This record gives sequence, C-alpha cells and structure tokens, in this order.
Amino acid sequence: IIDILLPLSLIFIMFTLGTGLTVQNFQHIINQPKALILGLVNQMIFLPLITFIILSFVSLPMEMAVGMMILACCPGGVTSNMLTRFAKGDIALSISLTAIVSIATVFTLPLVVGFSMQYFMGSNAPSINIFSLGVTMFCITSIPVCIGLYLNTKHHTFTSYFSPIANKISNVLFVIIVIGALSSEWEAFINNLNSLGPAIIILILLMLLIGYGSSSLLKLNKEKSITIAIESGIQNATVGITIGNLILNYETGLSILSLPSGVYGILMYLVCMPILLLVFRKIK
Repeated sequence: IIDILLPLSLIFIMFTLGTGLTVQNFQHIINQPKALILGLVNQMIFLPLITFIILSFVSLPMEMAVGMMILACCPGGVTSNMLTRFAKGDIALSISLTAIVSIATVFTLPLVVGFSMQYFMGSNAPSINIFSLGVTMFCITSIPVCIGLYLNTKHHTFTSYFSPIANKISNVLFVIIVIGALSSEWEAFINNLNSLGPAIIILILLMLLIGYGSSSLLKLNKEKSITIAIESGIQNATVGITIGNLILNYETGLSILSLPSGVYGILMYLVCMPILLLVFRKIK
C-alpha cells in the first residue's frame, strides 16, 4: 500500500493540478513577472532558509529536522490553489506558481535534502542518489502536471467535467495519506508534539507574514499579495510524505522523515483558515 498507493496518489494529485492549468495562465504571468518572481524567491529561497533558522532554535530528532527541510522544499499544491480561491486571491498566479515550483523542485529538493541529511544526520545519514531522487521527483510531480496541462489544452470539455470530481478525490487521498503518516509514527508524533507542533506553526505564520509583507513592499494589489502569502505559507504535504518515504523506506509504516509533513498537513488548516477568515478576506 505504501510503496505503490502513496506515489500513485501523489501522481493523481499532481495530474489534477495540471488539469486546472492553461497556457494563458503562464502567458499572463510572464507579461507581469514581478509577482511571479517574488513568489518564487519566497518559496525557493526564504522558505528553506527560515526553516533552517527555526531548526537551529528547536530541538528535534535528526530525522525530523531533515523531514522539516524536505517539507520546506515542497511546492504548493491543490490545497494552496483552493485556499487562494477561498480568500479571493489571484487564481492564475497561484496555479502558475504551484506548477513552476513543482517543476523546479525536481532540481532543488534533492540538493537541499542531500545537504540537510549530511548536516543534521552526519554519519547516520542513509546514502541517497541525488540524480535518482531528481528523476523520481520529475516522474511523480512534473510529468503528471504536464499531462494534465496537455489534456486541458486539447480536451478542455473533458477536463472541465473531470476536474471538480478529481479535486474531491485528491482531497480524500490527501486526508488518507496524512492519517497514514500520523498513525504509522504515532508514538514519535506524541513524543515530539511539544517541539514539532510549535516549529511548524511558527514556520506557517512567518511565511504568511513574509509573503504578504514582501508583496505590500512591492506595492502589489490585494489579490496578488494574498496569493503570494498563501503560496509562501502552504506546501504540498503529500509530496513531503512521499519523498520522506522514498528516502528512508521502512518495511512497515511510513518513514519518520514523513512525519513533519503529516503533522503540517493538519496544522496548516488549523492555522491558515482563521487567518483567511479573519484577516485576508477583510483586507480592503
């Protein structure tokens, strides 16, 4: 179930993301690149850096510290697109950022994970093939997104009917994956909740603040500022869980490297929904 269903679920979720994309999304964003560049800088530079700084002050087991860095390298996902729509943000920008970061992650995640394992685990770090991990990332994230984009371009009638159903299936799969991650490492989760929970909450809050604050400094409009805040603060927990399990695969249960992403998958809703309701939706 873990070795086959987990990667297949991620492939389906990323494919669903692709079916919501159009070529016009990218053309519109390229014509107005400031918001796109800011979103990429926040997600690909500030997010891993802030996570690393938080880990210097929080005492976590070495595997969970690596798991946090894996999470920090993950793109946004269907969830961030959904929350952007709920918060009345810029949907085209959200989807474009998610798609571009999903492709870029193929290169950035293996490098950051390789560094993190050596830094936090040292001689205890399992050997990983960075090239192989990059190829795996490409196969389970970028290719499904591109196939979804192609189908939406060539067979839009089908995808317009399929996408709402697929999004619901993706949400169910996401919940199942998170429950699986927590239940398989329940003892480790309980033992480290006091440190892991606050670290994740601080990370989400800081990235939401950095995302919105940096957008305001560049005088982006409300919709783009909200979108960049959400894309900066919301990561695809399914990618983190899957990659953690690919790197350190146990015979039973999910990898402890996947646990931070599993906890994040729950806390991001508990933290983000009140902010979206009480703050973002009321911004003039």
